[in-house]
Amino acid sequence: MGNQTKVAMIGAGSWGTALALVLADNGHTVHLWGKNEQDIEEINKNHINKRYLPEIKLSENIIGFTSMQEALQDVHFIVMSVPTKAMREVMQQMIPYLDEPKTFIHVSKGIEPGTLLRISEIMEEEIPEQLLKSIVVLSGPSHAEEVSLRHLTTVTVSSKNMEEAEKVQDLFINSKFRVYTNPDIVGVEIGGALKNIIAVCAGITDGLGFGDNAKAALITRGLAEMARLGTKMGANPLTFSGLTGIGDLIVTCTSVHSRNWRAGNLLGKGCPLEEVLENMGMVVEGIRTTKAGHQLSVKYGIEMPITNALYDVLFNGKNARDVVEGLMTRDKTHEMEDLVNILASQYTE
Repeated sequence: MGNQTKVAMIGAGSWGTALALVLADNGHTVHLWGKNEQDIEEINKNHINKRYLPEIKLSENIIGFTSMQEALQDVHFIVMSVPTKAMREVMQQMIPYLDEPKTFIHVSKGIEPGTLLRISEIMEEEIPEQLLKSIVVLSGPSHAEEVSLRHLTTVTVSSKNMEEAEKVQDLFINSKFRVYTNPDIVGVEIGGALKNIIAVCAGITDGLGFGDNAKAALITRGLAEMARLGTKMGANPLTFSGLTGIGDLIVTCTSVHSRNWRAGNLLGKGCPLEEVLENMGMVVEGIRTTKAGHQLSVKYGIEMPITNALYDVLFNGKNARDVVEGLMTRDKTHEMEDLVNILASQYTE
């Protein structure tokens, strides 16, 4: 892939800016689109995203835009780095300025409550067929703060069109940012979305002072829950033992960089939800995904005790300590039951 590649990065938050840096390091020109005029001016004038990554000097290859039309001009790839709840609205803004089929890369992690669609499915609904070349998902254990400092990071790309996924792999890969491919788009998206639910719960257990043993149990049982639902939805169970499953789960459940963990931590310390969301100043995907996860567990008849416990805390006003202790006193069961059921479903389908 030549150095003349132009990429539109739609969303100038911390993750969009960090990925813009990866692309700029690889010699590509990045059109970074954001809504806030002051932020964009700062990016163009002083090469700093003061609001989200104030310590990081940005490349001159990153050009900020508030005009969607200008941001999309002559680009080869479009990367969507906006929260799940803004995805439809932003895509609708883009459509008038697209004149030929493009490859869209999405780097967000969520499921839409109500429709229960994954992000690639939302995009398929919003982008007219004649303007859509392909959709590629980029996901994995990656904090924007570390990526922007060029700390070693590995991610996965997935698509229904693996030829396009490999082009996106080439676009992003370098010595600090390793990119793998995985054809299981369902598993990659489901893992990336559901791990945020478990991360909020991990933050709650830390806020309550329950210690590492409880968190290890939560991560392990959370993974079983993710795999149970994902497999039912058509994912390959092995995907959940990879970067977008256990990898992303570990990093999001154990790091202070994780906004989902931080939100949970405040909840565990007794802060009301409204106050937590106000304090965060950024979208906490896990809150909204909990609603979707709960709806999916009902739709597919899948047992998801951790997701449903968090749903009770967030939306039914239940006490966090009572709910976590309730998880520990559930009816006894066999640890390998999930694995046996998942494997059995593979052989009977």
